[in-house]
Amino acid sequence: MTSSPAGDTPAVARQRVRGALRRARRRTDFTQTDVATRLGWSLSKVQRIELGEVGVSETDLRALLELYGVTASDVVATLTEDARLARRERWVTHPEHRKHLTPGFRRLLQFEEVATQIRSYQPLYLPGFLQTAAMAKYIIDQAGRDLTADERRVRFDVRMSRRKAIIERTDGPTHYLVIDESVILRNFGGSDVMIEQLEDLAEVATRRHVFLRLMPLWESTGAILGAMGNFMLVNLSDDDADDSVMYRERVSTDYLDHEPDKIIPYRNAFERLWEHSLPEAAARDRIGARASELRIEKYRTRAMNQ
Repeated sequence: MTSSPAGDTPAVARQRVRGALRRARRRTDFTQTDVATRLGWSLSKVQRIELGEVGVSETDLRALLELYGVTASDVVATLTEDARLARRERWVTHPEHRKHLTPGFRRLLQFEEVATQIRSYQPLYLPGFLQTAAMAKYIIDQAGRDLTADERRVRFDVRMSRRKAIIERTDGPTHYLVIDESVILRNFGGSDVMIEQLEDLAEVATRRHVFLRLMPLWESTGAILGAMGNFMLVNLSDDDADDSVMYRERVSTDYLDHEPDKIIPYRNAFERLWEHSLPEAAARDRIGARASELRIEKYRTRAMNQ
């Protein structure tokens, strides 16, 4: 095992430690309960370490590695370095982010920094990182009526910075996106906001690392799989099974999953959505046509009111 890559974030280092410990435990055939019993820990402590919900101290890490029979000096040294980096998360996170963003979302931001591929499905509205400034402001104002002014400001700033990190960065991750056709048919924020958003989306879809497809309303697959809700799959390397995370956002909470057995069904669902969606060129044409429809409606309404 090599040393930790330069520029890694604490969340990514924690993901590596979590994965390495889980794989090492499974090679021994120990259950999490066995580990807790042998080390005199609570079961919840073992579970939280393997879920990546908490960092692991160097002392606890060495106890786990000894129990699992992991003695190779380079492996121990690398995991110790990763554990130290993971525990620095508080010091590398902006204070306003700690105050106003969920732990899961804060880690998602770190995963996105080093992602190799991202797969997203959105049945209701565009993901935040694809929203124009006007669209982001409208959605945050509508969805966050119970938020404070500071909370709305931080969420807006983060949406704009995520756009730069994922879409506008020349070395950004390859992004595969499926959106439901209903997303472009709804008139979010009025004609001007929606036209600007659709024209921007059509331009973004031409970028070499963005592959966007549209799930047409007449395709039943979208309606069936759409019940799963929105989700994002983030690959941190080419190893889909053990080096991926899944992020899901709901009305009042969000989730970050690491376990392959939880991620694989969503990965399979995404592949089905991708297969049944309009291909990239047809999706761009449909988005552009919708923008033209709204522009024509806008001019027609203006002419009738004069």
